[in-house]
Amino acid sequence: MRSVDEIPVAHTPEGGWAEFPDLVLEHCADELSDDAIDMRGMWEVTEIRVDGEVVENHFMIGHMQRIEQAANRVVVMASGVIHDMRCDGTVENGVNDVDADFTREISVVATFEDGIHVLRPVDMPVEVRRYFDGPILVWEYGPFFTARLKKNRDL
Repeated sequence: MRSVDEIPVAHTPEGGWAEFPDLVLEHCADELSDDAIDMRGMWEVTEIRVDGEVVENHFMIGHMQRIEQAANRVVVMASGVIHDMRCDGTVENGVNDVDADFTREISVVATFEDGIHVLRPVDMPVEVRRYFDGPILVWEYGPFFTARLKKNRDL
C-alpha cells in the first residue's frame, strides 16, 4: 500500500476519456483527513434544480461521477475529465487540468469547510460545493444548478 504522496497526480488525457479510467487511489492506505467528508463512491445525478425549481429533463440527469479519496486528496472523474486535488487551500495542489471542453485550462483551489467540499476556480466568481443531505450528495455548481446525487455503489 502506498501513501497519497507516492501516487502521481492524475490528469485528463488529451480529448478526455470515454470509459472510466482505472482507480487512481486504489492502493492507497491513508485514512481521510479529519476535516474531510466521505464522498467515496460512484454517484448518479437524480435531480437538478435551477433557480430553486426542479428541471425534469435537464441534460445532467443520469450524469455519473466517480469520487475517490484518501487523506486530503480527492479525485473526481466525470464527463471525460479527471480532477485530482489536495484540499489544502492552495492553487498549486488544487485542480490544475482542463475544463469539460478538454481544452481550456483551469486552476481551482479546493478545501473542506465545515462539512462541505468547496472548489473555487481561479479568476472566476463562482464556487462549486458538495455536501450531504442525509445519504444524498448535493452538488451546487455555482449559480448554474444544484444537483442531488444518489450513490450507486462503493468503490
